[in-house]
Amino acid sequence: MTLESRYDSSMKRITRREMCVGLSVVAATGTVVKAQTPVAPAAGGALSQSRVYTLDQMPVRKMANGGESRDVLRGRLSTGEAVGVHESTQPAGMVPNPPHTIQHTEVMVVVEGTLAFEHDGKSEKVGSGGVIFVASGTLHTVRNVGEGTAKYCVVQVGGDTKG
Repeated sequence: MTLESRYDSSMKRITRREMCVGLSVVAATGTVVKAQTPVAPAAGGALSQSRVYTLDQMPVRKMANGGESRDVLRGRLSTGEAVGVHESTQPAGMVPNPPHTIQHTEVMVVVEGTLAFEHDGKSEKVGSGGVIFVASGTLHTVRNVGEGTAKYCVVQVGGDTKG
């Protein structure tokens, strides 16, 4: 049975199992890409070799709301898709980034805390271990609704991702 036959074309839901399979595919692409790229390379860098990225290698950007973002990698897969990965933290009670529309796909994995994913006129809570899928063209934001700092990892693929 194809994915299309399982869902009405007006629905945007995918199952947790399908998301985990998709994340596994994204993780596996690191073994089939073409040229080594350092952490957060300049636009157009090709990704070629599997490697580990340690916390001390990830440059930190301070956000206006008190959060931080650490760039893990940016580049292009051998299949041509631009990929960006970053880890972000959002302190409790702080104003989130304003809603914005993306022209790429994002998968966010909540590492700790609780986020509200605001999109398409609704708000959905997701806690540690949960996954947020953001389709291209979606106006969205994530807001920390927990008591402590929220940490999440974002994988951006295709579209306007700066590879």
